[in-house]
Amino acid sequence: MKEFSTPQLADASGYRNATGLLMRRYRTSPEHIAFEVRAGNAAITDPWRQVTTGQFVDEVRALAKGFIAAGLQPGEALAIMSPTRYEWALADMAAWFAGTVVVPIYETSAAPQVTAILADAEVRLAIAGTAEHAHLLEHGFEQAGIRALGIWTMDAGPGADLADLVLRGAGVSDNDVEERRMLADLDAVATIVYTSGTTAAPKGALITHGNFVGQVLNVAAAYTGVVREDGNTIIFLPMAHVLARGLQLICLANGMRIAHLSDPRDVVPALGALKPTFLVVVPRVLQKIQASAAAAAAKKRLGPVWASAQSTAVAWGRFAETRDADPAAKAAPGLRVRHALFDRLFYARLRTLMGGRLDYLLSGAAALDAELSLFFRGLGLPVIEGYGLTETTAPLTGNMPGSIRAGSVGVPMPGTTLRLSERGEVLARGVGVFAGYRRPADNADAFVDGFFRTGDLGELDEQGRLTLKGRIKDVIVTAGGKTVSPAIWEGYVEGDPLVAHAVMVGEGKPFLGGLVLLDPESVEAWAEREGIADLAGLRIPDDGGAVQIDDARLLTAIGKAVSAANAKIARSEQVRRFVLLLTDLSEANGIVTPTMKLKRGAFTERTRHIVDTLYADPRSQA
Repeated sequence: MKEFSTPQLADASGYRNATGLLMRRYRTSPEHIAFEVRAGNAAITDPWRQVTTGQFVDEVRALAKGFIAAGLQPGEALAIMSPTRYEWALADMAAWFAGTVVVPIYETSAAPQVTAILADAEVRLAIAGTAEHAHLLEHGFEQAGIRALGIWTMDAGPGADLADLVLRGAGVSDNDVEERRMLADLDAVATIVYTSGTTAAPKGALITHGNFVGQVLNVAAAYTGVVREDGNTIIFLPMAHVLARGLQLICLANGMRIAHLSDPRDVVPALGALKPTFLVVVPRVLQKIQASAAAAAAKKRLGPVWASAQSTAVAWGRFAETRDADPAAKAAPGLRVRHALFDRLFYARLRTLMGGRLDYLLSGAAALDAELSLFFRGLGLPVIEGYGLTETTAPLTGNMPGSIRAGSVGVPMPGTTLRLSERGEVLARGVGVFAGYRRPADNADAFVDGFFRTGDLGELDEQGRLTLKGRIKDVIVTAGGKTVSPAIWEGYVEGDPLVAHAVMVGEGKPFLGGLVLLDPESVEAWAEREGIADLAGLRIPDDGGAVQIDDARLLTAIGKAVSAANAKIARSEQVRRFVLLLTDLSEANGIVTPTMKLKRGAFTERTRHIVDTLYADPRSQA
């Protein structure tokens, strides 16, 4: 199949702009709880402050008045650089109430990145999370030669925080704010989001109010069983990511309570305290939950029992998929008995650990291993895998409740058409597809026949479900002329919790090789479980480089994952040799994006000497 469309379920024409999503909710349910806010120094388990929709609108208006009083004009750009927190949501919506354009900057961005974004977007005013972020923004304005209207912090700071900005706006009337709020229409730019730049320099994507409204209405209509008024979620993705902002708008418009967390390590204790019904995660989080459960079982000398429980969960997940297609399908008696037993021993405890109310998990940002998806479904925690880009205002496709297929990223979102090019590139057109890049030169190869070129390879089945096959730019051509997409092998290997990233190499080489980047935290936990004292405290190079790890025990452990990956693909696509590497995986090191995706080009260039050794050295072989 070369093209598939999903009809639009909701029409955005009744909305002036994205602020209407909040205001419609405000008019019908002003007393409904919209947010749960954690006090700065409070423990996760302490009571969270509740903010109603009405209170949020009042706070948004007050801050919008401050923006207007500071001199920010309609259509000008406002930057927000902060960790994920309630004030991010407040500043974001207040900027739209003031008729301005929001430019998010990842809190982890380095000074040159901050300067480049401020200059390219011509930012006039900035909101910082902390004094440190304010300093980076101030330096950026200076380097860009911009006379800014000011920088205000979310953290308390007399004369320079959001409270001060609100005081400045005391003389601005509600009518003035309302006039500003209604200036932008659906075609107006709502935000300029800079792409993470895994293969090229970041580009400013122009996302319109219509993109947000169209996505929010149609996604909510497609997922009525997930997006519901009595539901709640925790957002711990960076708010600079368009998926987090889209999720927030969906919740605001439909009454789902939102809590924010800036540190992903706080998520597990927060699950017990807030008991969400829905959660957006990345595959790495699911891998670590599974690995933690295995480690806990091993400590109790229940390792073999857990292994059987894990395989039973996967088998039950497969049965659940069969039952989706045929509701009359029955599980084999032995599987039913094992599932019931392991539900009492393990599965119910894991569901309780995750709050006890989760209906669904949504996984995105990276490929999700099919067996991991089946495992969580077997636990009673179905995973909805989806796919999208900044340029598609996040969700482009998604599995639907009642029709989840592990290994697939689902069908096009309502109001979206997917087309495959002759090369198999995924092309997209629809309500979420952006207006183009800020720099005209960046649009030269971005569209074809009215479709956005995603740069991803994929296949569509007869139901319109998309399966991703990797990035066009990542395709490897070996010395023998074999063309290989590395993403499939890499995804299988990255399913091992010890692995942070896997990279297939072999362009112009006689065979394929692999660079396996270790996850230091997972390796240390594994070493502790295995009683291997000399692997504790692995040293990460402080010069930005990568160090090769030749420990035989780790090579054996990872070798199993490599062999398992090879067994699932054609012989011509298998990796013959691999090396284990350790490096600094922070954004500051320049090889990962703010959302922890590997910058493949930067990494392979930095490790070229290791790749050369790989092909000269017969030691590390799968």
